[in-house]
Amino acid sequence: MSNQPDPATTAESTAGSPSSETVKSQYDDYVMPIAKGYDSFAVERASDTTMTTPEGEEYLDVFAGISVTNAGHNDPAVVDAAKDQLDRLVHTCSYVHRNAPVGELAERIAEITPGDLQKTFFCNSGTEAVEGAVKLARKHTGNKEVVALEMAFHGRTLGSLALTGNSAYKRGMEPTINDVAHAPPPYAYRCDRCDETCSSDCANGLEHVIGTHTSGDLAAVVVEPVMGEGGIIVPPEGWLQRVKEIAHDHGGLLIIDEVQTGYGRTGTMFASEQFDVVPDIMPQAKGIADGLPLGAFTAPAAVADSFEAGDHLSTFGGNPVCCAAALANIDQLEDGIVENANRQGSWLGPRLAELEEQYDSVGETRGLGLMYGVELVADADRTPAKEAATAVREHMRDEHNVLIGVGGYHKNVLRFQPPLTIDRSELECAVNALESGLQAAE
Repeated sequence: MSNQPDPATTAESTAGSPSSETVKSQYDDYVMPIAKGYDSFAVERASDTTMTTPEGEEYLDVFAGISVTNAGHNDPAVVDAAKDQLDRLVHTCSYVHRNAPVGELAERIAEITPGDLQKTFFCNSGTEAVEGAVKLARKHTGNKEVVALEMAFHGRTLGSLALTGNSAYKRGMEPTINDVAHAPPPYAYRCDRCDETCSSDCANGLEHVIGTHTSGDLAAVVVEPVMGEGGIIVPPEGWLQRVKEIAHDHGGLLIIDEVQTGYGRTGTMFASEQFDVVPDIMPQAKGIADGLPLGAFTAPAAVADSFEAGDHLSTFGGNPVCCAAALANIDQLEDGIVENANRQGSWLGPRLAELEEQYDSVGETRGLGLMYGVELVADADRTPAKEAATAVREHMRDEHNVLIGVGGYHKNVLRFQPPLTIDRSELECAVNALESGLQAAE
């Protein structure tokens, strides 16, 4: 991939398009603040793993819009499906007038999801999917209380924010919804209760929280199968099964939030498959339509039918264009892209582990498929190195034209979550840029 603007490309992209400076000025003056510490650039177009500025400069994207463009930016089949649907029908509320893309997508999701998950509600985002799943769990069980995990992330509206176990997202936003408690995460690297050989016993902390922080009215336990914003935290074998057992023992359902981990991200269509656990309700979004706004939650018929007509609605949920794109996206993912994520992830994991051995600043590397985190530390006491993570990210962007994410509870984890179409040479380019950043930071 060339990092230098091609003169012909530059002329084409700037004809009639605002410059990066113009877009920045518009954001400063007219767009509400979005994120701190991101001195970003304007993007005029994107293709597969490459993002291009209005001036024609190209960047290798290994973050995929926060794990969204799993089939690659502007996948031709997805774009064609959306364009075709635009010519037919743009909008009709699917709960007033039925349309074919909604029915076809719901049937397809029933086919690709694990176990007996069958009926789907469509909305617009992961946040809505999670909140809808909680409403369904409350309706089905007749209970009200919910337990989530410390350091979890489930969204930023007041309902989903209540489930998010990180005060950084909540300051100035309280109170959120009531009746939410938080249990310890399976974060072996920083766990005070167990060593680095964390086992399913870690899930017993959930039992303690239910016993001490709830009133015996449990509707659901909500967990991510791999914690994304928390720092790419992968639970130990048996942990998720134990969580489901505990939830059921206390009369609640298990909601597995596959918003970030679904649609091939971890090397299987859904991460819960790798832990041999079938959710009672499964929220989805991000990679479902390769960048078009769509969310969903799916449940077995016996649970889904707890909703009566009018219990839950979404004006734009089940948009025909987004659903048509999602159908094409699933075809693309099943046609070798998920397999590629698994294959490239099998190379990426050991390669990142080499950096863990070579650099004192790399505390731990962990992940599944093409969802990997590199946790940076400042010393042997594992002091989180937030500033170093930011510096490495900026070095990769400014010196190598590689875009990577930063997250984690302490904001010290570099996040590899590229389009699942990425090839080995591009992945090597990204890792080499990371190593260059680590050397510069040290």
